[in-house]
This record gives sequence, C-alpha cells and structure tokens, in this order.
Amino acid sequence: MFAQLHNRYEALLNKNNFVTDLLATVEEKTGIKKKYIASGVLSLISLYLLFGYGASLLCNLIGFVYPAYLSIKAIESKKKEDDTQWLTYWVVYGFFSIAEAFSDIFLSWFPFYYAGKCLFLVWCMAPVTWNGSAILYYRVVRPVFLRHQATLDSVVNNLSDKAKNMADTVTKEGEAQTHKLDLYCGNDIPSARHLSFPPQHSRGKLILLA
Repeated sequence: MFAQLHNRYEALLNKNNFVTDLLATVEEKTGIKKKYIASGVLSLISLYLLFGYGASLLCNLIGFVYPAYLSIKAIESKKKEDDTQWLTYWVVYGFFSIAEAFSDIFLSWFPFYYAGKCLFLVWCMAPVTWNGSAILYYRVVRPVFLRHQATLDSVVNNLSDKAKNMADTVTKEGEAQTHKLDLYCGNDIPSARHLSFPPQHSRGKLILLA
C-alpha cells in the first residue's frame, strides 16, 4: 500500500506542469531533490492548515488560484480535453461552495476541517485518472442533472423571461421620466419677461418691475 502511494507520488512529480517545472527549477538551483522539496512544502502547508491563523484563506487560495491559472491556459490552448477537465472542476467546485455555505458555520469548528477541505480540493484538481471532480461529476452531478434537466430548463427560461420583462419595464419607465423632464425643462418654465412681481416703493413712488 505504502509502495503504491509512493509510486503515484513519484509519477505526479514527473509530470509536466507548472508546479513540477517550478520544483525542477528549485532543484537545479539548490541541489535538493524535488521530491524532498515537495514533501517539505506540503508538510509546512499541512501544519499551517492545522494550527495556523487564516487557514480558511489559504485553503480557498489553493482551491482557486492554481485552477484559475490552468483554466486560463486551457482557454488559450487548442486542445478540448483540458477545457472539459477544468469546466468539470468548476462545476463541482460550485456545488461544493453552495453546500459549504450552509454547513461551514458548523463544520469549521471541527478539528482539521480546513486540512480536510484542502485535501478534497487537491483531489478534485489532481492530474490523475482518479481525479475527484471527474468522479463526482459523472457519478453524482451528471445523473442528477440529466434526471431533472427538463425542469431546470423550464425554471431557467421562466427566470430569464421575468428578468427580461423587468428590464424592459424599467427601461420604458426611465425613458418616460426622461421625456417628462425634457418637456418640463424645455417648455414648462416661464421666461423672465412674463413674470410679474409685487409693487415696490422707492422714494415714495410705486415702481413696477417688468
């Protein structure tokens, strides 16, 4: 079991990606093997997630920054496989974030919660055949979506129509108010020459101002 995990760990470090390239650069400059560098970094991150302040921020950065970087690279590449991979990740990440919004207030008090969350996100983004986001999507999200697709489409279409009607109503109301304001400013304000003022006395004489 341990030997199998060690072999998988070595295989991950030998893949070509941003992290392994960075580890190779550090290995070249320091002379320390990248597997030891990776193990040290992972150990520090694990300790910080367990006992450090701001573990939630670090965990969210791990689950967002690296996938966002690779998603941009996937958009700019001509291959379709990486697009599908990261779209799948963001779908699962979205469902996980919704679920966490309701449960985080309770689960965050559990020991090692953020360490477990970070491991889950790393599993979802890992470049392996047992990638977590692919497993959860094809075993959970996709079957549920296909079963309720017609209902979801109807709800989305209704919401889109209501939003469009509301936007049209607000636009027409704004145009009507603007038109009224233009009429008021252009026609309804009397000019100064037509204004009459009350009589004023100056040196005992009645003077009318025109």
